Amino acid sequence: MNNTSANQGSETARVIGLIGGMSWESSAEYYKFINQEVRRRLGPLRSAKLLMYSVDFGPIEQAQHAGRWDELAGMLEDGAIRLHRGGADCVVLCTNTMHKVADRVAAAVPVPFLHIADPVGRHAAQSGVKVLGLLGTRFTMEQPFMRERLEQEFGLQVLVPDEEGRADVHRIIYEELCAGVVSEASRSTYQRVITSLAQRGAQAVVLGCTEITLLIQQRDSVLPVLDTTQLHAQAAVDFALGTD
Repeated sequence: MNNTSANQGSETARVIGLIGGMSWESSAEYYKFINQEVRRRLGPLRSAKLLMYSVDFGPIEQAQHAGRWDELAGMLEDGAIRLHRGGADCVVLCTNTMHKVADRVAAAVPVPFLHIADPVGRHAAQSGVKVLGLLGTRFTMEQPFMRERLEQEFGLQVLVPDEEGRADVHRIIYEELCAGVVSEASRSTYQRVITSLAQRGAQAVVLGCTEITLLIQQRDSVLPVLDTTQLHAQAAVDFALGTD
């Protein structure tokens, strides 16, 4: 083997631990984004050291809609512990909705937990954005765990769609995107919701469900897009390479 960029730099020092499967469609995006970013930074034959514990999403989706959050927290605590025992140096929870129980997952292990809202807040602050529109599941849009972290930690104002918009965004996530279905009709629905947020004063839109990256790219939005999947993946690479 010749001395190519495969030998540039030192081996990545830290192992990324991913809790995935919620859904596996977006977990595959995490794997892709993380490795693309390591390649971009270190060279064409470089890739990330990572572990993934992937859950069965069916029972989790049922428990979410039944409100069994304690049960769900226990499942994800178990995932974090398994990753730590396997050698992970951090935990990345590859879903926005389940950050509702982030404190319990973070407390289950002695390694850093990389919260999905933090790279979003940092990016918004660096961009001079003050008002965000937030898309996601009903849990993420209607409950305070994501909104309050962005507001309290980063001084941002967070808007969510109206009732009809929230219902459409939520339905498309569970019925289509989590099953790998991407349709132009649903893209148009999201574009309409994003436009309505812009009309209410949003300066950027947060793709606050890790599956939305499958449907909406910057070219599809009248607002700057803050994609939680990509930003979270980049934060994981920052940690792994010691640039966080």
